[in-house]
Amino acid sequence: MSSTETTNKTPVTSEKSNAKATRDEQVLQVERRDFVDLVPEKRPRAQSLRGFDDCYTDIVDYIVRCTHKIWDERDVGLIYSHYTHNCVLYNALGTMYNREQVVQDTLQRLVAFPERRGMATQVIWNGNDVEGFYTSHLVTGSGRHTQYSHLGKPTNRTFVTRTVADCMIHENKIYREWVVSDNMSMMRQLGLDTDAVAYGMAKEQFDKGFRVTDIGENRRMVGQYPPEMECDVSIAHTDTEEQCLRWLHEIYNRRMLGKIKDVYAPNVQWHGPLMKELYGQAAVIHQTLALIGMIPDGAWMPQHICSNPCEEGGTKVAVRWIMEGHHLGYGELGKPTGERLFVMGMSHYHIVNGKIVDEWVVYDHLALLAQIKLGQMEE
Repeated sequence: MSSTETTNKTPVTSEKSNAKATRDEQVLQVERRDFVDLVPEKRPRAQSLRGFDDCYTDIVDYIVRCTHKIWDERDVGLIYSHYTHNCVLYNALGTMYNREQVVQDTLQRLVAFPERRGMATQVIWNGNDVEGFYTSHLVTGSGRHTQYSHLGKPTNRTFVTRTVADCMIHENKIYREWVVSDNMSMMRQLGLDTDAVAYGMAKEQFDKGFRVTDIGENRRMVGQYPPEMECDVSIAHTDTEEQCLRWLHEIYNRRMLGKIKDVYAPNVQWHGPLMKELYGQAAVIHQTLALIGMIPDGAWMPQHICSNPCEEGGTKVAVRWIMEGHHLGYGELGKPTGERLFVMGMSHYHIVNGKIVDEWVVYDHLALLAQIKLGQMEE
């Protein structure tokens, strides 16, 4: 399955739906559980996990436990048994094409932050052990910059940041992964020069021969046609997922930001890039407008969606998306440069009674700034 391949929604009988719901209820959910409960020692296997290591009891246990072991317990070598040799890892500025690159990148990141801890905030998933699993893992990371590293001299400052990692998993091994981190927020908290960091990221790509590909027009508006009235919902698996995609298409592609007041609860909490914590519909409208206004010709495209019933009530929905366009408007990136921009974003929604009551969205302004500088290097 490619990163842009869609999955047709197939009808299921209510008997099968009920059986699936019963199985899913046995799978751990992150929000109400302490870490020791998420990685149990004597819990019997609650989900069929053919080909997985015996220590894992369900898919949430798998992604939380192996992430903790690799990043917090520093068992980096587990990557060899938990990733395929030809795994592909995508981020907003570059792609890794093999397991050894993942090992080396993990080691470099751990050098700078030996006190770092990553706490599972949510895991939203779908799939099974025959066709494979898909997990969307929201992590809140904290630590202190105490060692000399790729970021230069240690600042000894603390940080808190958010990351979402979406993984495709089959028989204990991740074979494709998308990672988005709020790196701009981290650099600012550490007191680093974000322009210099972004320039360094761009120079590294430039020296490898990578260039920004500007194809001009994107798919939101072809020629003089207006944006499509209806969105493609073929990647949805449930009615809730279909509805969520329609809301997002209306807001992001049709620019009907008034829709926000209809689909977000009045007391919505918005957890966004740069570690912003905002409340209410007006805040959501403002922050959504800030992204669209910065890339006013941007086309928003969902690439994957999954959802789980939530123990807190309602449904949790995870959407992986991209936005492509040009830096034609003012915003967090400063004066418009006209450079081509590619945003890789991850959003988690908590929907209760047909309204979004919580939204977590992660995309990286630092990667966007690096893209601008890469484009300027060409010129």
